[in-house]
Amino acid sequence: MDTSNDAHQSLDGFLGIDIEEAGPDRCVLTLKIDGRHLQPYGIVHGGIYATLAESAASIGGAMHAARNDLNGAVGVSNTTDFYRSMRGGTIRAVATPIHQGRSQQVWQVEMRDDDGRLVARSQVRLHNLANPDAIGGMSA
Repeated sequence: MDTSNDAHQSLDGFLGIDIEEAGPDRCVLTLKIDGRHLQPYGIVHGGIYATLAESAASIGGAMHAARNDLNGAVGVSNTTDFYRSMRGGTIRAVATPIHQGRSQQVWQVEMRDDDGRLVARSQVRLHNLANPDAIGGMSA
């Protein structure tokens, strides 16, 4: 299975998500808000927060998996709560693990505005991959 892709062609690349820090125990992403990120009321679409959370947890989770000789990690649950709306500025998402086990990981992601105010918080559960061919029913 070819898992290579051009980062600019991925969802994160299309949305303009930048990696500030990435490691197996912490991942920080930033996103400068523009028109691509807004819903009809002119505020950031909830899916943007869920995407930031999924990406931050998945990047950190994949690095944890690699450190433990696994083939990666994929999201199986994403719960995002919204606390404050944003119309502009930059969202900073900080992901830290709550649990990192043999078969699964759980990460918490806090998203804050330019003034450091909490705008959303997510919990993302990841499944660690022993066999990457099993993704999406690819295995025989």
